[in-house]
Amino acid sequence: MHRFTAPSHLCSWAGLTPKHRESDTVVRRGHITKQGSKLLRWAAVEAIQRQPAGTKISVDRKRIEARRGRNIAKVAAARKLLTLVYYGLRDGQIRALAHHTAAA
Repeated sequence: MHRFTAPSHLCSWAGLTPKHRESDTVVRRGHITKQGSKLLRWAAVEAIQRQPAGTKISVDRKRIEARRGRNIAKVAAARKLLTLVYYGLRDGQIRALAHHTAAA
């Protein structure tokens, strides 16, 4: 994980970040770039779709899905999952999930 300096770089490498075009005061955000590792992008989205109901990521996904739609919610949840994976591989533990399961 030393290859990436931040979880946002890992998400960008997986192609899960939106296109960003900017000119003067006009900013346009588009669909995800899909540039990067197809296998990692597929695995992250597949893992999100197989999450059991009640987990923190599935709750976040349902909340975003109600507001923004199914596909946007899947991509947003996949980015959250890759962020947790980044910190888990870097630090050796995933703190966000450890606190959530202890409280439940």
